[in-house]
Amino acid sequence: MRLFPADDHGADGKKLSPGQIKTDILSGLTVALALVPEAVAFAFVAHVHPLVGLYAAFIVGLITAVFGGRPGMISGATGALAVVMVDLVTRHGVEYLFATVVLMGLLQLFAGAMRWGKFIRMVPHPVMLGFVNGLAIVIFLAQLGQFKVKTPEGGTAWMSGEPLYLMLGFTAVTMALIYVVPRITKFIPAPLAAVGIVSLIVIGFDLDLPRVGDLASIEGGLPLFHIPTVPLTLETFEIILPYSLILAAIGLIESLLTLNVVADMTETKGGASRECLAQGMANTVTGFFGGMGGCAMIGQSVINVKSGGRTRLSGISAALFLLSFILFASSLIEQIPLAALVGVMFMVVIGTFAWRSLTIMRRIPRKDALLIVLVTIVTVFTDLAIAVVVGVILAALFYAWNAATRMHAVSGIDVSGAKIYSLDGPLFFGSTESFLAQFTPKDDPDRVVIDFMNSRVVDHSGLQAIESLAKRYDELGKRLQLRHLSRDCKALLGKAGQLVEERDDEDPVYGVASDYDLRVGQVGTGH
Repeated sequence: MRLFPADDHGADGKKLSPGQIKTDILSGLTVALALVPEAVAFAFVAHVHPLVGLYAAFIVGLITAVFGGRPGMISGATGALAVVMVDLVTRHGVEYLFATVVLMGLLQLFAGAMRWGKFIRMVPHPVMLGFVNGLAIVIFLAQLGQFKVKTPEGGTAWMSGEPLYLMLGFTAVTMALIYVVPRITKFIPAPLAAVGIVSLIVIGFDLDLPRVGDLASIEGGLPLFHIPTVPLTLETFEIILPYSLILAAIGLIESLLTLNVVADMTETKGGASRECLAQGMANTVTGFFGGMGGCAMIGQSVINVKSGGRTRLSGISAALFLLSFILFASSLIEQIPLAALVGVMFMVVIGTFAWRSLTIMRRIPRKDALLIVLVTIVTVFTDLAIAVVVGVILAALFYAWNAATRMHAVSGIDVSGAKIYSLDGPLFFGSTESFLAQFTPKDDPDRVVIDFMNSRVVDHSGLQAIESLAKRYDELGKRLQLRHLSRDCKALLGKAGQLVEERDDEDPVYGVASDYDLRVGQVGTGH
């Protein structure tokens, strides 16, 4: 059995034709240029050296490009992980970070081996819309930091006057070029063309604009194998385990949601569990090579897809270009104006935000509209993982409430004088109160039948409600029978005596709490 299934052409079936090879390589170059300031910025957030962020972007990007669940998806150092890492680095130092990243990767490998990636399908569509909207806003807000300059006192302040006008002007020029270039030629990805043109103008006229080199020097060597120098003790494990669990969860959630977003953009499918394995492998390796770990990056993934990158070659190219920048072209890359890269990311924001979610707000149920808005807000003010968890929990509660309110019964008297309750709606923990409220044991005749043809017993709370109702009728000396229950329910309720009618030819077949023993032997029927 293969750990990673074969993938000759990528998830979307794109073959490596000469034209596609050219497009993927140029898309990778565009992505690599956008990765540099992001990786450096996130390294600063985590309080580590810029090369720690750049190495993570290279290693995580390369491994996930080769083995990931979605060709064309880009991974690297991200802000969602950096904000968790900063507390660990501040308290215990960078070596503990490397050990944490290794354990994070092992946890993600375990999740992939257990095929837990499939649970991403439990994320409702309104939560997905809120996720991409919130992430677009986060990407936009992150770019605003490029409009600040250092003050003599060592702090930062917003640009003003001519520097601000130049920054805004060339950001707008970059965005305009990205919009116009595809209408002139598709030989070169529009973001790459825009960055190249703006860079030539700024460097040629020696304009006073912030450059990539103003953030930090990106010059360095090859990442070297390094075992984290931390004590191999239980105390160390207790320190790094909570951070590893949080980082592993955030990384997988962001990666799997990004996989879904890219799959929707390209109308293809991706392998969720395979992506978990790839992320785990990438982070385990990164921790041993001095990287800060990472996960999928929706902004860079959108850049790649919009630039035409479709196969694994685009992600591989991006990682290799990034390494070449570090080794050979740092002085050149450091001259790229930040305005050009900000313009690229602003176009990513426009492309990522689900604008149609604004137009459908009045047409969808209010609870779905509330989910979109709430997940967007939580994403902006906390982090992606919390937002998604909150959204899924609320969606589940909304569903449970809706299902609970559907429980009702129609009653009538048959020719034998028995009262028949025909149930409609699922019987589960949320509807047990409504279920019990349908019956009037004191006023009912001596024989009562509950018909489950249009109902289903979903969980053990439903079975417990049936037991409770049986007790009430038994105490009044009345006979209660259950009709059209599944075989599993029959087996569990068999200890209650002759409650269940034998109609095997008509009974439904579905599973319910088959490992739960009701222990209702003490409940009789009075017959």
